[in-house]
Amino acid sequence: MSRRRALVIGGSVGGLFAAHLLRSTGWDVSVFERASEDLAGRGAGIGTRPELFAVLRRIGIALDESMGIVRVRSRKYFAPGGDCLQELPLPSINSAWDRIYRPLRDAMPPESLHAGRALVRITRNDTVVEAVFSDDSVEQGDLLIGADGLHSTVRHACLPEAQPVYAGYVAWRGVLDESAMPSYVHADLFEHMSFTVAGHELLLCMPMPGRDDDTRVGRRRFHFIWFRPVAWDTELRDLCTDAHGVCHGVSIPPPLIRAEVIANLRATARTTLPPQMAALVEMAPQPLLQPIYDLVSPRVTIGRVALIGDAAFVARPHVATGITKAALDAQSLVDSLLAADGDLDKGLAAHNQKQQPFGRSLVERAQMLGSYLETSPKSTQAREAADFHRQPKNILREYGAAGSIHDAKPS
Repeated sequence: MSRRRALVIGGSVGGLFAAHLLRSTGWDVSVFERASEDLAGRGAGIGTRPELFAVLRRIGIALDESMGIVRVRSRKYFAPGGDCLQELPLPSINSAWDRIYRPLRDAMPPESLHAGRALVRITRNDTVVEAVFSDDSVEQGDLLIGADGLHSTVRHACLPEAQPVYAGYVAWRGVLDESAMPSYVHADLFEHMSFTVAGHELLLCMPMPGRDDDTRVGRRRFHFIWFRPVAWDTELRDLCTDAHGVCHGVSIPPPLIRAEVIANLRATARTTLPPQMAALVEMAPQPLLQPIYDLVSPRVTIGRVALIGDAAFVARPHVATGITKAALDAQSLVDSLLAADGDLDKGLAAHNQKQQPFGRSLVERAQMLGSYLETSPKSTQAREAADFHRQPKNILREYGAAGSIHDAKPS
């Protein structure tokens, strides 16, 4: 492969995976990130998969328990009263988003990383892609990779019809230190991934590494995700309005969430959740709000532009494949280019043929697994499917299970 230049828009994990893999095959790569500050610390706990570790090893990054990994022994389902109704011995490995991000960032040459560079527009022809940034600088490349997330500027420029669709519910997320957990909560929950369902709501919780990737007992952290139905045009806008009456659209920085919103969240937890899980919501210092979306792009390559990660597809968290999917997208792109033996257009076409159906099917599977959280009217068949996926035994077996990646197949 001749020396070609790639412009990667987005300096999060997806963009960094693509940058490393392209560099390993001889490409000149520049990564442009809108944010000027370090992204480490933005993420929470994540599940991991063998496919993720395989891509990391290919880049030259090896993770083990001494490097920010926590093992989970089983999955539990709790009744509202606090009794454990079912337990499934399904071991897994948890980590943290920034534990994946930091090694990827640190292994990149500093001169290849450009922070505080917000993309404004792109122009392209059959052989060259040009990116114009907010500081009026212009960069040219043979390939531009959109790894700029859910609200991708790259996708909007190339596929304006591909818009995120609100799923009808949000996720409240919170993290607290292991040392802050009451002993009865720690004993019931810490070494497990635990679930409860109340009406159209689901809460799950799991351990994660502590600050600075610390996995020593007492130094780790615990993470919960509470899915709750919220009306788009009324409730969500209210949740995203700060104490000064300013609405921040359909998201809001955590420190600006109104005190009464957090108080209501904790009061609801006390009346609807198992006491062990209600305690998590009560004690988490700064819950954050995440609206849940579906996104399906009709293509993942448009000329000399490729979309990866959340810029291409967003699957609901129920398949727990976000970082792994970004890694696999980047790997597929690079392997397709290598297999094309220098024919860039042929390689991009092959990548689209493989990853577009894969991404679409992953979104469809996530929709199916989360169908019981929706409150809109459904057909009889859809309601029956939702009832099936809300049963405790099916939640324990299917949520974020290892098969999610492999079960997502083109229809």
